Amino acid sequence: MTIIDTILQGDCIDHMRQLPDNSVDAVFADPPYFMQLHKELYRPDATAIQAVHDDWDKFTDFADYDAFTNAWLTEARRVLKDTGTLWVIGTYHNIFRVGCCLQNQGFWILNDIIWRKVNPMPNFKGTRFANAHETLIWCAKYPRAKYTFNYDSMRAFNDDLQMRSDWWIPVCNGPERLKDENGHKVHTTQKPEELLYRVILAATRPGDTILDPFFGTGTTGAVAKKLGRHYIGIERDPAYIRAAQSRIDAVTPADAADLIPYTRQENPKVPFGALLATGYLRPGCQLKDKSGRHRAFVRADGSVRVGTFVGSIHQAGAACTHKTSPSCNGWLFWYAKDPETQEWVPLDTLRRRLSPPQS
Repeated sequence: MTIIDTILQGDCIDHMRQLPDNSVDAVFADPPYFMQLHKELYRPDATAIQAVHDDWDKFTDFADYDAFTNAWLTEARRVLKDTGTLWVIGTYHNIFRVGCCLQNQGFWILNDIIWRKVNPMPNFKGTRFANAHETLIWCAKYPRAKYTFNYDSMRAFNDDLQMRSDWWIPVCNGPERLKDENGHKVHTTQKPEELLYRVILAATRPGDTILDPFFGTGTTGAVAKKLGRHYIGIERDPAYIRAAQSRIDAVTPADAADLIPYTRQENPKVPFGALLATGYLRPGCQLKDKSGRHRAFVRADGSVRVGTFVGSIHQAGAACTHKTSPSCNGWLFWYAKDPETQEWVPLDTLRRRLSPPQS
């Protein structure tokens, strides 16, 4: 019986010991926080806060928690492929201890991601700062490992800006928050799907398998299915498993064609002079910027003239914009008349016609 796209009920360490070496592409772990709460928490109106008092979050002491952490990390590292990465999330209660265990076992930390909560719970007593974030540690199996990072996809996801290591995401609430028949949270620490969406989109590819040893109500599985990935979930609580399976069954995967990671097209390795040699441009022809304010004239050797200035297309563009260094992209700055359509187009358009097709 296959274990791909299934939820295994029982202890995560026991189940991971049954998995083959180097068999999963990523691990996402949301382990117990060991929050060490000793009494109920109340709001100013005297209503109780549904905090983390679950049995799964109880340990004897730090030594007990560290032993548990080292045990599950050992198995996670064994089953993780050499090209895979591990993500673990936690709060100030546990994340520093987990990070120490990670490094002691040889994992190589790539980033720590700060999940900034848009709507955190206030500190009602006013005795501390409001705890408004959690920390994710993203790590490779060892230094210099060749791991997956879909940089261009994450940049596209972020409005064509490089994705930063602070993610501003609301806590899980509204229709996404699973409730029981009494209106209570099914799981006290259910994570928002947007958080897992970013994790899975960034560090896996369609068809990859993600192991979640603390599956809870199945956020990892639901998002994995949505994004065309596979999952293996491990969970002890049968109520969580029922909620997770129902949630995952309701997910419709995206079309396969829409799941291919985006990669920006590399600029063709074509020199400006090639446009002259192939007849797309001729000596003496005119270039202009998009606004038509600046004009340049092409010389036979591939340099261009702007007034008394002579230089490359990049230097000439920089000179026109009063830059002190040649940091202008002349391929995009300058427009030429297309010999085929007689329309003004960026030089980059002509360059791409000369580049060999991408394999």
